[in-house]
Amino acid sequence: TDGFLVQSSRGVMRRPLEVKETMDLYEARQSVERECLRLAHERATVAQIDEALVYLEQSKNVAPTTPIKQLVELDEGFHLRIAAMADNAELQRMLASLNERIRFIRWIDMENIGRDSTQQEHMNILSALKARDLEASIQHLNAHIGLRREQIVDAITKGLARIYLQNELAGDGEKA
Repeated sequence: TDGFLVQSSRGVMRRPLEVKETMDLYEARQSVERECLRLAHERATVAQIDEALVYLEQSKNVAPTTPIKQLVELDEGFHLRIAAMADNAELQRMLASLNERIRFIRWIDMENIGRDSTQQEHMNILSALKARDLEASIQHLNAHIGLRREQIVDAITKGLARIYLQNELAGDGEKA
């Protein structure tokens, strides 16, 4: 129902990765998270913010050899905590759905980008939330998600080019 699979001669396969789809998903994610952050500024308790700070500190201390899957889960956990602070079940559901649809793309991001910059960006968002500086926290969130979107689109574009160029070169080699 989410459109991940398409019919093939051997049953079903994952629909091909498209840059436009990735951009659309990241724009939707950014919009949902921005609204969650706005509501969190109005509704979050000090205890919720402090718990997110503890979570972020624990996340920072995870070993560099931690599997990518777990690192992505930790990253999603941070963003879901902000969504929980918004106290809007529908926005939380939307964010969880978006996360499911971009999770495999985020694995690319986590492998290529490194966690230190992500952790600092998360801290900037949370520090601004704790200070109840809505403008600063939204700026940090926009920069965080926007940068990831650009990096992932670049990685996908290069990956697709590599796949298609290798196929083309292999095809040329077979003709010779």
